[in-house]
Amino acid sequence: MSFGGRWFKIEGVITIETEWCGRVDYLTAWAWQKSFVEARTTDPNLPGRLLLLEHPPTFTLGTRGKMANLLASKDRLAAEGIAVHQVDRGGDITYHGPGQLVAYPILNLKKMSRQKGIDLHGYVRSLEEVIIEALRPFGIAGRRLPGFTGVWVDHGPELLKVAAIGVRVNTKGISSHGFALNVAPNMDHFNLIIPCGIQNHGVVALSELLEGPITVEALLEPIVAAFARVFQVDMPLPLPPKES
Repeated sequence: MSFGGRWFKIEGVITIETEWCGRVDYLTAWAWQKSFVEARTTDPNLPGRLLLLEHPPTFTLGTRGKMANLLASKDRLAAEGIAVHQVDRGGDITYHGPGQLVAYPILNLKKMSRQKGIDLHGYVRSLEEVIIEALRPFGIAGRRLPGFTGVWVDHGPELLKVAAIGVRVNTKGISSHGFALNVAPNMDHFNLIIPCGIQNHGVVALSELLEGPITVEALLEPIVAAFARVFQVDMPLPLPPKES
């Protein structure tokens, strides 16, 4: 079921600018988000933006993050080249790295909502729906797990997480942070944390589910198309990043 028609306006056309940024250092991308959020807080008529990118190996801890869920020593982190940052999104600890598609929607949720105020729960469910829809063309049946955020898949006898979600919405209704979809990252890095602080379920990548190679770029069009359908917005496909 799509949450877009229930929660977001269908009158008129809302345009979301979409950008494929390639591989970007985490702190650089976080600074971009803060700048875009500040601009839209000042001018709510600015269009929304969806940043699609990869990060170098990075662990981030959200507002409920516990250092006990980071299992690696400083020496191990240095040897693996993994940065660690405490950030202002919701949730616990998660991993970002090459081979993972990260999406940061910068949206004016008050402007888009059909209700008074912000339905944060509905927004997160809509992000889950975007991922679930984007996985269908690959023959992957993503689903929700009651009591948890993110998108999950049945893999043999196990229920595993294929995408993590952690967002922030400021007092003016402007969103930041977003979701991370495991396409073909270094899965060994997940062994250095307790992902999202959840001990009973592991994580999986699309490359494992499909039993073959797949690139982050292969997910760009499905993600943008699903985002446009779920949120009922106009979204041009992102252009590749400009070469320096």
